[in-house]
Amino acid sequence: MSKLIQRNTCYSCYRPRTSCMCEYIHTVKTNTKFVILMHPKEFRKTKNGTGHFTNLSLKNSEIFIGIDFSNDEKINKMINDENNSCYLLYPSDDSIKLNTQTISTTKQNIVFILDSTWPCSRKMLRLSKNLQKLTKISFVHSKSSAFKIKTQPNDYCLSTIESTLCVLELLNKHGIENIKSSDFDTFLMPFEKMVEYQVECSKEKQIRFR
Repeated sequence: MSKLIQRNTCYSCYRPRTSCMCEYIHTVKTNTKFVILMHPKEFRKTKNGTGHFTNLSLKNSEIFIGIDFSNDEKINKMINDENNSCYLLYPSDDSIKLNTQTISTTKQNIVFILDSTWPCSRKMLRLSKNLQKLTKISFVHSKSSAFKIKTQPNDYCLSTIESTLCVLELLNKHGIENIKSSDFDTFLMPFEKMVEYQVECSKEKQIRFR
């Protein structure tokens, strides 16, 4: 019986109810639609996945779970719709650098985000032929990830929710979004509270096993 209680899950943030972070989520309305492409391994994580936080924080967003999205009808419909301008958030030499460049102001912008580790993200892009033809966007930043409970492959690597915040701030700068500063201030709150929780759990575990 006790094991069943421990596994009780919040089906909004997909974390154990004992560490649910939904109370810290503040939904932001955006002109841009965000599509989070989540690797199955990321979906199964309960300790540190931030894709769910990103989805819950953005009113105009949705999640697709998988690895190869080449034949996903709904995704292909979005990509092939002439009324949409679709982009993939992914660093490359030929990407649109949002710090100095902007994206469409006449169509519905859709930003696809790969929610996974870097090796898995590369595989997802390699297999998903429909994503390969999308214009890539990226940004330059001087931030370090606040993901203290997870080692990032490089200093410039950010979590999904941190990357999304950077994109939103830059789209705001270009006038594509009109987001209040107070919304930016609270956007990372569920992520920050999750990190705090995990750090405290780690400290308690170290004390217990001394």
